[in-house]
Amino acid sequence: MIITVFGASQPVPGSSAYEDAYQVGKMIALAGHTVVTGGYIGTMEAVSKGANQSGGHVIGVTCEDIERWRKGTVNPWVNEEIKCPDLIDRLRKLIEICDMAIALPGGPGTLTEISLMWNLMIVESIPRKKMILLGKGWSDVIESAASSLNPYFTPGQKELLTFSPTIDSIPELNQYKN
Repeated sequence: MIITVFGASQPVPGSSAYEDAYQVGKMIALAGHTVVTGGYIGTMEAVSKGANQSGGHVIGVTCEDIERWRKGTVNPWVNEEIKCPDLIDRLRKLIEICDMAIALPGGPGTLTEISLMWNLMIVESIPRKKMILLGKGWSDVIESAASSLNPYFTPGQKELLTFSPTIDSIPELNQYKN
């Protein structure tokens, strides 16, 4: 499988968010899957590093928009870079390339990735794919939105999402954690 991992750019080496992301990358690689990230820093780097150091293939989907906004290039753990001209094309590629997606804790960018992929599945623009939202935060966000905006969330939409409180509770990967 090709597994896209969405996540934040803020976590730094040594932080628990970075270490969890590293473990996710490692688990994906040890399960024999290819990992796809946004290719830059933070959890994208940690996932890439974990997968790369465990013998996995790492694809980084980068874009000129981000590199103009925040000077930097693809992280050193990426084996294959796919460079997109802008953020919209980057989001499309991250979503379309994968067989499954995992969203780590993150901010507005990660929320955008989740929302876009979820909505594309709702309107059947892309085939349904497993999308795992990791951590209690995403469950709280989705539950709050569904409760506050109840008439706009139709039955079955939340069923397209899988909530996992910890990396150990991702059934497809937990047997590969050491």
